[in-house]
Amino acid sequence: MKEITASELETLLEDGQHINMVDVREVDEIATGKIIGAIHIPLGEIPARLEELDKTKPYTIICRSGGRSGRAAQFLEQQGYDVTNMTGGMLSWQGPIE
Repeated sequence: MKEITASELETLLEDGQHINMVDVREVDEIATGKIIGAIHIPLGEIPARLEELDKTKPYTIICRSGGRSGRAAQFLEQQGYDVTNMTGGMLSWQGPIE
């Protein structure tokens, strides 16, 4: 499974790169803020919402600490998606949030 750190992702975003991000935290966790531009699909809803993701696009998967996003990334990879897990999750994120 591919991985990226929060600081590496932040640098890419600061450099103007468009990154497709999926935040798999729960609704109450998202209320504290998410990375600007990330879409929200709670981990438990991913299998039912696969049609919202495009297999031709790469995705970076985000959660609180990197565990759930790792599970989501592993599942999505098995379904044929190009995914990268953000290690450390939002606990490591220092960039702006919405």
